[in-house]
Amino acid sequence: MSKLNVPRRTLLLGSAAIVLAPAAAFATTSPDIGKPAPAFTAVDSNGKTWSLADLKGKVVVLETTNHDCPYVRKHYNANNMQDQQREAAAKGVVWLTVASSATGEQGHVTAQQANDLTKSRNAAPAAVLLDPQSKVARAYGATVTPHMYIIDAKGTLVYKGGIDSIPSSSAADIPKATQYVRVALGQVLAGQPVADASTRAYGCTLKYPKTSS
Repeated sequence: MSKLNVPRRTLLLGSAAIVLAPAAAFATTSPDIGKPAPAFTAVDSNGKTWSLADLKGKVVVLETTNHDCPYVRKHYNANNMQDQQREAAAKGVVWLTVASSATGEQGHVTAQQANDLTKSRNAAPAAVLLDPQSKVARAYGATVTPHMYIIDAKGTLVYKGGIDSIPSSSAADIPKATQYVRVALGQVLAGQPVADASTRAYGCTLKYPKTSS
């Protein structure tokens, strides 16, 4: 049975707490599993324009990111994110890292900064999409970094949620966790339904542009 992606305001992680913004703050709803994935067009850190429509026929992974977030650093410092990016690419999957932090907010990057991060972390996404107005993130109802999505070759959203099952910032938990994205990708590529299609995403609150009241 799929786990419900229930919005939570606070996750208690040992002695630390991560506060998630209420859903209303994002002025959007999360797209439904089994429905067409929201269309998007965005420019990457090398100036190339990417459109979901142009990727039909390919399985696509979206990964929201904020390089200063300890939950993002957890997966990059342990090479978990990079390993999964490379595994996906080897199977013909298009993995897109999406930098959706607003200008002036934690995690915002310029094109050069995005490229420098990719190089320094030895990351391997197909591209880093620059989304400073959070248009892609809003379309998908992303609330945290990292928030993960998988779109099948027909353009259907087949997974949304966390990268794995243990909501902590400790790399030591990675080997003990169910790697939701890795498992889901395997099922999609095998032509099987995703067993856990909607899971709880955990991480740092996504830094959307501030709106006037």
